[in-house]
Amino acid sequence: MNLHFGLGILIFIVSFYFIVSEKIAPVWAALFGGMLMVITGIINEHQAFEAVAKNLEIIFLLMGMMIIVNVIAETGLFQWFAIKIAQLVKGEPFALLALLAILTGVFSAFLDNVTTILLMAPVSILLASQLKIDAFPFLMAEIMASNIGGAATLIGDPPNLIIASEARFKFIHFLNHMAPIAIINLIIIIFIFYFLFGKKMQVSRDLRARIMQLDASKALKNPKLVKQALSIFFIVILGFLTDSFFHKGLAVIAVSGSVFLCILIKKNPHETLKEVEWDTLLFFIGLFILVKGIEELKIIDMIGNHIVSISDGSSKISTMIVLWFSTLSTAIIGNVSHTVTFAKVIHVIEPYFLDISDRGLWWALSMGACFGGNATLVASAANIIAIGVSKKSGRKISFFEFIKYGMPITILSILVSTVYIFLRYL
Repeated sequence: MNLHFGLGILIFIVSFYFIVSEKIAPVWAALFGGMLMVITGIINEHQAFEAVAKNLEIIFLLMGMMIIVNVIAETGLFQWFAIKIAQLVKGEPFALLALLAILTGVFSAFLDNVTTILLMAPVSILLASQLKIDAFPFLMAEIMASNIGGAATLIGDPPNLIIASEARFKFIHFLNHMAPIAIINLIIIIFIFYFLFGKKMQVSRDLRARIMQLDASKALKNPKLVKQALSIFFIVILGFLTDSFFHKGLAVIAVSGSVFLCILIKKNPHETLKEVEWDTLLFFIGLFILVKGIEELKIIDMIGNHIVSISDGSSKISTMIVLWFSTLSTAIIGNVSHTVTFAKVIHVIEPYFLDISDRGLWWALSMGACFGGNATLVASAANIIAIGVSKKSGRKISFFEFIKYGMPITILSILVSTVYIFLRYL
């Protein structure tokens, strides 16, 4: 047992080192770590597949939404909307930044923050290039907005998908509990960016005129496809909102919508499935197996009991530990890795603190994981993607340049969340 315990800890730490450092592709690091848990006998094959089966709803939900969003992306709708927004503010740089941040936050809530960043970052770089200003403020504002906006709904950020699966929350629960604090934090970061960059972003009239001359209609490649894809997308979102009444399951709704859309537009299955981000889905599978190994070693129980001991029966202390520890852990190992692991801890400690209204420990975990995603480059997959897009455009963003802005904004978001939790749950 002692050998297994030490070996399990070693596998977990080494796997996460490679996931965070990306010296090995994260998907391979997670999968190999999971397989090592089986090979070394920490868990058996049945337990490994059981861990995956328990979370299949997350995998299929993500797959369904990826297919729908990829179809929408093909239409050029997002680029069209961004150009229209730029023309709406007549090329005024900070107004453009604010509106793009709001747009990113809203899209992140109803798509997912990774997909939204993939769509919005190139558009922002293009607009910044047209205005001949640094794209950095635009990219940072969108990264912050994507992680904050993604916190508002069940499908917006992967940690919420994990929490929903573990706690059996519905789509409407996240709108009720997380959307208010997400909106508050989104407004706050726009004011922060105005204070940091607003007066520095000066653009000549000639450059603004260029923005006004962009033909947004050229971005729309297939108007008929736009109508078809949006119709299915809104039906799927409606299905999410009404799932509490019909109990069909989010994965069933998302996959059904994506398959129907592909049949409707006669999408080639090979091309469609090739566009799915399989590395992300396989990363989740590896992670679920890896965490199952840690759970089997009773490490989760140990952490949970330690939190109960430190809090000395105080629901206030325990909730603050969950919130702030989640933020710190997310900054180091990433919000998905933290949430998969720490959700098990919540199961252990929740029975000791039933006086916390509306299962507030779970919402503290969601806030810590989602808002903590803004702290460092590795804290959220959306951050890594945005930095990669920026680097390809010639604007490299270093780890320390990111943390210089990301960490203070994260701390402020968590302070605001602390007040929100005290007022609502404690």
